[in-house]
Amino acid sequence: MSRYSAAEIEEKWQQAWDKAGLFRAKRAEDKPKYYVLEMFPYPSGRIHMGHVRNYTMGDVIARYKLATGHNVLHPMGWDAFGMPAENAAMASGGHPKDWTYGNIDDMRAQMKPLGLSIDWSREFATCDPEYYGQQQALFLDMLEQGLVYRKNAVVNWDPVDMTVLANEQVENGRGWRSGALVERRELTQWFFRISDFAEELLEALDGLDDWPAKVKLMQANWIGRSRGLQFAFSLIDGPEGHDRIEVYTTRPDTLMGASFVGISPDHPLARQLEKDNADLAAFNAECRRMGTSEEELEKAEKKGFDTGLRVRHPFDTSWELPVYVANFILMDYGTGAIFGCPAHDQRDLDFARKYDLPVTSTYAPQTPDEAFTLPEDGGAAFVPPKTEKVHYVKGFAGDEVQSGEQAIDAAIAFCENNGVGQGVTKFRLRDWGLSRQRYWGCPIPVVHCDTCGVVPEKKENLPIELPYDEDGTPIDFSVPGNPLDRHPTWRDCACPSCGAAARRETDTMDTFVDSSWYFARFTAPRSATPTDMAEAEYWMNVDQYIGGIEHAILHLLYSRFFARAMHATGHLPQKAIEPFNALFTQGMVTHEIYQTRDENDRPVYHLPEDVEDAKLKATGAPVEIIPSAKMSKSKKNVVDPVSIIGAYGADTARWFVLSDSPPERDVEWTAAGAEAAHKHLSRVHRVVSEIAASDTPANDQDDALLREMHKAIHDVTGGVESFGFNAAIARLYAFANTLAKSKAGTQARKQAARALVQLMSPMTPHLSEDLWQTLGGEGLAAAAAWPQPDEAILVDETVTLPIQINGKRRAEISVPKDMDKSEVEKLALAHDAVTKALDGAQPKKIIVVPGRIVNVVI
Repeated sequence: MSRYSAAEIEEKWQQAWDKAGLFRAKRAEDKPKYYVLEMFPYPSGRIHMGHVRNYTMGDVIARYKLATGHNVLHPMGWDAFGMPAENAAMASGGHPKDWTYGNIDDMRAQMKPLGLSIDWSREFATCDPEYYGQQQALFLDMLEQGLVYRKNAVVNWDPVDMTVLANEQVENGRGWRSGALVERRELTQWFFRISDFAEELLEALDGLDDWPAKVKLMQANWIGRSRGLQFAFSLIDGPEGHDRIEVYTTRPDTLMGASFVGISPDHPLARQLEKDNADLAAFNAECRRMGTSEEELEKAEKKGFDTGLRVRHPFDTSWELPVYVANFILMDYGTGAIFGCPAHDQRDLDFARKYDLPVTSTYAPQTPDEAFTLPEDGGAAFVPPKTEKVHYVKGFAGDEVQSGEQAIDAAIAFCENNGVGQGVTKFRLRDWGLSRQRYWGCPIPVVHCDTCGVVPEKKENLPIELPYDEDGTPIDFSVPGNPLDRHPTWRDCACPSCGAAARRETDTMDTFVDSSWYFARFTAPRSATPTDMAEAEYWMNVDQYIGGIEHAILHLLYSRFFARAMHATGHLPQKAIEPFNALFTQGMVTHEIYQTRDENDRPVYHLPEDVEDAKLKATGAPVEIIPSAKMSKSKKNVVDPVSIIGAYGADTARWFVLSDSPPERDVEWTAAGAEAAHKHLSRVHRVVSEIAASDTPANDQDDALLREMHKAIHDVTGGVESFGFNAAIARLYAFANTLAKSKAGTQARKQAARALVQLMSPMTPHLSEDLWQTLGGEGLAAAAAWPQPDEAILVDETVTLPIQINGKRRAEISVPKDMDKSEVEKLALAHDAVTKALDGAQPKKIIVVPGRIVNVVI
């Protein structure tokens, strides 16, 4: 009898699937379609265990849907533009294109041994001219529709790399790569009008029933709808052209506690004043070197500069407030100006105490405890709650107000009735600045002409390809700045309108653009237009999207905007304006960190293969073990999937990353766990091979085994459909044990073994394919129909248990009457209603009352 050898069988069956064209997706109107997509990878050059887990999850769903009669689209591509390639070129003297395509070749070669059911014929990279040429066409269509525009904007500028940086690329006021002090500069930039869709993008979140609640909340907070008051303070003796300061506030209820007005260093008034005030100019310059992320502004010391100007309070012309330029106010939030109410905002209170400004409470708690001290008497700021009862001591409606929310409404109504401003709804979401002063990105397809101005390139001239070299000499990426500015044969061109000498736009697009529509391109990746509407109509939407929580805000928000823009420009059907029907955010793969300390008590990290029994193999020195840490090259706690596949096979890696914990939570990779997974698969191979070679007559054990088979089919199917892969695998372990111990006849055991092999096929496709052949299965296991449970058999042997979540009935499960409580727990936790309610968290308690109910406390 042959021994289980992954190395011998895995390549064989991958070739068989390829030869059969099993995973080539073609439109078939007579079949229900299913589009499963994992967020495509950046070609860094090496896959990691997170990739293995992510793509295996998608593969299980894709293979299951194929087995259940669906026409499946499961594509793969590469998110290939971006700074890492330019950084590599700077370091090595090479070219980003060569580095990127070399990495793609390496990663494709590392991924294919996983046996993923991917339609590789649809593969593309976003740096392919065929792809970004269609992106340029989209840009032109969006420009024509008014969804793209150009304006001056304050940006983060790295003076060494000479490029705009996103807020996330500014660390402690310095460029993330160069380490240079970042400046805030005003530049002319291209923008997408995403803010025009703010209300729609927010409201549509309610319809995304199969998205995690935490992702929808993160998006809602980023869009940030708020109801407030917009009004103006009259400026006393301001410079010419400045007689008022516009303010937007979400807490107009605290207006009677105002003690100062603050403006951004980039406010037009601040820029006017700095022309004649060297000290203010220096202060503003210092502020512009700060990062602009909210987190960074929150952490920074709050500083202000008294302009000497004063404004009048709108309800008392004798009440004057000083005007400060403040380093914590950004021009692109609200109006770039605020009023400070120190009593009810801790930041304002810190600022007021620093500059000796008055503090006046307009609120107090409804029932303050003895320890409560008013802010003006030295206490902390009292932030009035919006929904709880408060005592409104100095405001617009006094004791009639029962909550902060009511006070805000009363303040807006009072101000509107008295001609002081207007109640407005605003959004935190700002238009998307897409200009980047880099080479390795999609060129913006416009031309600058002295006569015609900004002229869109003609579509017949697309793609506007990036130059590969300059007059036969490779581009020098070691020189700071944008190489496109230094490339006259590419930069200088003829105006598409008048034919006169002109210059190309040398900014390239933010790489978020590349990943904001790739899912649509996969429906027709070789189309001569951005999409083929017939293909998009058939394949869209993405039925199941899978990726990391780190993309919960920007990537998903930008994709939702792009889908709407593509519909508006005729490239996607109406149904696709929300492109992802279901979203799943998987946990990370973690590993222990092994560290010792050097003579200066600094940590020294060690590779897992250098440690045994909590000691260094080389010296025997004890190591400190930090459990369940995110895999990191710097911490040396990485596991190389290529070496794992070489040692155990792809099926072992796939089985382990799915089996150890719910897929929305982190899974810790351990050598012992991988070894146990491999031993189990070896045992399944041995047991099934023995059954195939056996010849035992039917007997009274047959019915019991087949009853267990139908239970397993029912339970595993439910686990796969609900993303409860770990529960499905736990059930497969149990069923394999039952099969191994069964004394039933050969025919019953063969039938049960075929079911086991099919149920394992989405997780361990190579082993299952081999055993399917051993058992005499017809055709390929991957193409076989999914087994169906006999409901009549299940009725007598199962019981339906209601699932209560925090005391409220939310779902039910059917389980065998004699199922162990621990198995019932796993099935309950894998139920879609429970996983949604937990949203990645651990339950506080699970109570299983056998035969009656399951209570989940969260």
